[in-house]
Amino acid sequence: MAAERRPCLCHVPKKTPQTPPSAILSCAAHSLRWLRAPVWLLALATEAKSFKDNPILGSPTLNRAGLHIARVRLAHRMADFRRKRLRHLLSQQDRSDFDRNGFILKPDFLPPEVLAAVEEELAGSQGQVREMTQGDTITRRMSLDAGTLKHMPATRHLLQSAPWLGLLSYASSFRCHPMNYLQTILARVHEGAPPDPQVELHSDTFHPTVKAWLFLTDVGPDDGPFVYVPGSHRINRRRLAWLRRQSMEAGTLDRLSTRGSLRVTRTALHRMGYPEPRAFAVKKNTLVVADTSGFHARGESRHACTRIEIWGYGRRNPFLPWTGWDIQGLPGLKGRAVPLYWRARDIGEALGLRRNPWRRVRPNKAGHE
Repeated sequence: MAAERRPCLCHVPKKTPQTPPSAILSCAAHSLRWLRAPVWLLALATEAKSFKDNPILGSPTLNRAGLHIARVRLAHRMADFRRKRLRHLLSQQDRSDFDRNGFILKPDFLPPEVLAAVEEELAGSQGQVREMTQGDTITRRMSLDAGTLKHMPATRHLLQSAPWLGLLSYASSFRCHPMNYLQTILARVHEGAPPDPQVELHSDTFHPTVKAWLFLTDVGPDDGPFVYVPGSHRINRRRLAWLRRQSMEAGTLDRLSTRGSLRVTRTALHRMGYPEPRAFAVKKNTLVVADTSGFHARGESRHACTRIEIWGYGRRNPFLPWTGWDIQGLPGLKGRAVPLYWRARDIGEALGLRRNPWRRVRPNKAGHE
């Protein structure tokens, strides 16, 4: 009987593994993403700060070689150069205070009758209002743009006055056209929610920039006061070493740090040679203007509370040599930056790019409730 012939296994055709469609799409998307490389490269000469969104800014290899700290050094040198040309906008005392501390504190900023007029206008205003929730805190803002200020002469005069613009311009190192708001901070409004991320000490960005608070309510030590580390707007060798390490490890940091707003611990602050943070428990009608490239935070609130202030903000390309020209000061844009910014974020969300965290609310929720 003939022996049964068995098929030779070596002749069995092998199946070729199929690449999943999702993997193909992911690879294509990754390849297409690098078409943006020229944009990422040009961003090196701007205020772009996100390690996450720009692989060049976030490259551990380039940052180990000194890319990030080179941008930091140049930005601060340019700010020093511009501030020398803006010295005349401040008194000698204000300049000295700012250069030493990174902030200017001015109690009783407005005459009582002017403050009363401003408060009356703000209480009756009907400007566009939006709010953002972060953890257990709501930040609500009403735009103090040209349209809103049209019927608010006292507030308009304040925000166009030489003292307001001079202080913000020197701190920002540019002739500033700030974005101004009536801002209300509602702390501890969501029981069981995570903490407000703004209570962590942080630097807004790698270059000098300005924020201002004219407090319209008394702020106690447990009411979420503004907190600032005096002198932390100045960059020393230990800070540069810390920044280099952070930039090299950006991919492992928390969400806000990877986007360029670096969080810092008290231990790291001490190692950099900075003093203890200062909390601004202040009376109503106190103005604080600060360079928020220095380390700062919103102090913790021990209870549900409300803080109301006129809030100003200015940020420009840190590598420009001149102090004057600003796109926000052009005809048609001057005084309209806030509504245009919000509208741009709405359009971005509608196109599926990124959710706009600033949600519309009723005008009568401006803050004076």
